[in-house]
Amino acid sequence: MTKTALVVGASGIVGSATAELLVQQGWTVHGLARRPTGQPGVRPVVADLQDAAATKAALRDLAPDAVFITTWLRQDSEAENIRVNGAMVRNLLAALPRPRGPRHVALVTGLKHYLGPFEAYGQGTLPQTPFREEQGRLDAENFYYAQEDELFVAAARDGFSWSVHRPHTVIGLAVGNAMNMGTTLAVYATLCRERGRPFVFPGSAAQWSGLTDMTDAGQLARHLLWAAETEAAHDEAFNIVNGDVFRWQWMWPRFAQWFGVESAPFDGVVRPLAEQMAGDADLWRDIAAREGLAEPDLTRLASPWHTDADLGRPIEVVTDMSKSRRLGFTGYQPTDDAFFALFERLRTERLVP
Repeated sequence: MTKTALVVGASGIVGSATAELLVQQGWTVHGLARRPTGQPGVRPVVADLQDAAATKAALRDLAPDAVFITTWLRQDSEAENIRVNGAMVRNLLAALPRPRGPRHVALVTGLKHYLGPFEAYGQGTLPQTPFREEQGRLDAENFYYAQEDELFVAAARDGFSWSVHRPHTVIGLAVGNAMNMGTTLAVYATLCRERGRPFVFPGSAAQWSGLTDMTDAGQLARHLLWAAETEAAHDEAFNIVNGDVFRWQWMWPRFAQWFGVESAPFDGVVRPLAEQMAGDADLWRDIAAREGLAEPDLTRLASPWHTDADLGRPIEVVTDMSKSRRLGFTGYQPTDDAFFALFERLRTERLVP
């Protein structure tokens, strides 16, 4: 019997990769988004999760075997992040008809569980790295915690199993996404090449020389499906990364070579992309017109603020995957391959020249 999935945030980096994998695996896939993008094999569901009544109407006839929550909305403060994103999870789970059989709900959050919210990112007393799931919550407001709490309440009420997935920075393709390091760096490299300026690492000395890891969207999608189908993984929280570690001082020159730009020596000074790219919107529009690119709006491709937050951290960030490994998840994705595959796809889809 074919299983049915609801992917929430199906137009995003994680949601689109998850929907694609589920379709490949023979699932019937419904993709919820405010503005569905028309993915092959995905049945669109139009809903704004902030509207409880409209969400209930949109989902009244669905009885999914698995629900994958991969969306969030950034607000101006953490208090607003908590209010809005907590309500979105609450409205979603309240709108679904009560399950008549087994149902699994997977929630994607991230390493801000350990690093703290944007307002206090990487500040104060932080857990020792590598981050492990048993380290628990920081003594700070965090919308990830609010989302988890809504999940736990609904699971107790409706009797479904759950899993929480905490990726590091996600590598994948989605135009208009607010957390998009790979595309941001590809656009930045293109602008550097156009202006003849050096490709300058924008982050901190700790990130340049320390170890780090990342999460490919396909790797995360495989982890989400594994948890949904593995009973031992139910009612657990997991870290999920590619399985390798690297230093940006090794990765950065490889990016420069791929894009044909000069990699500037790192001098220890933080030079945020938000400042470096602040005046580049018109230049990008000119490049897009000249090269016939699909997206002339720089703000829909690049999210400098989020890349600056990741690359500007004052500490080394690595993530432990032992919990998943012990339960049988063996997925592995070399991070440089993930970046280069994304860059090739960006060119193929005419998003960068």
